[in-house]
Formats: sequence, structure tokens, C-alpha cells
Amino acid sequence: MLLSSPAIPPSGAIPARYTSEGANLSPPLSWADVPDGTRSLALVVDDPDAPDPRAPRRTWVHWVVYNLPPDVSALPEAAATAGLPAGAREGLNDWESIGYGGPAPPIGRHRYFHKLYALDIELPRGGVLDKAEVERAMKGHILAQAELIGTYQKGGK
Repeated sequence: MLLSSPAIPPSGAIPARYTSEGANLSPPLSWADVPDGTRSLALVVDDPDAPDPRAPRRTWVHWVVYNLPPDVSALPEAAATAGLPAGAREGLNDWESIGYGGPAPPIGRHRYFHKLYALDIELPRGGVLDKAEVERAMKGHILAQAELIGTYQKGGK
């Protein structure tokens, strides 16, 4: 599988528009080569460099989306607020809210991992899942995965 964005070059800078300093919109994403047998897709966006890339202490979760239909091949800009495809669900981020929260690194340039998983199941629909619950439910059901990494530092420094 391949995951890409017209707004974020691989390992390149994330435009401020998609961060807490900008409009805080989820970036446009697209993917290809979803394997046969896929019943749903899951997307996790997180930052393993929190709070300081020189001394990371945790991975900060920015967005969790699951049960994306396998025939969907993209999410438009602001999908988190404009509406996801039918059946898709958003999970809990580390601000303890549902939806997208853009990069807001307190210090230094952080990496933001956009991870897409093709699954041979749909994930549970009851309640709102967080990243750990999504990862537990996906275990043993991942057919393929793709990753896009972008970076961001406040003030563009």
C-alpha cells in the first residue's frame, strides 16, 4: 500500500495550515494498492517525539480514524470536520477529544507519522476507541500498512 498527501511531501514539512498555528485542518490524504480481502481501513496520526525530540517521553496521538470503507481511496482536507465516509468513525486523541488535533510541538522539530492499515475485519462500533484499543482490535488482522511522515516546528524554524 502507498499513502501520500499533496500537502505533505515524504519526510517533508507539514504546512502550518494543518497545525495549531494555522487552521488546524486535517490534511488531504490518499492511498493506493489496498489488498484484496480488506474489509476496513484504519488511520492513526501520532508524534513519537513528545514533548522534546532530544528527550522524547511519549507518543502523542493526534488523530484516530477507523472503519474506513475499503473502496475509499482518499480523505479530503478537513475531513475531520467536513465529514468522513459513511461507516467511518473517529477515535479519541490525546487531548481526550474526538477528531483531528494538528501538530503543536512545544519545542523543536517533531515527526508526525500518518499510518494507514488495511484490515480483514471491521473494528467494534460500540463506544469511541482510542489508539490503544484500535491497535488491540487490529492485532492479527493487518493485511498491509503504509506510512507517511511529515515534520513540523512552531514558527517554521
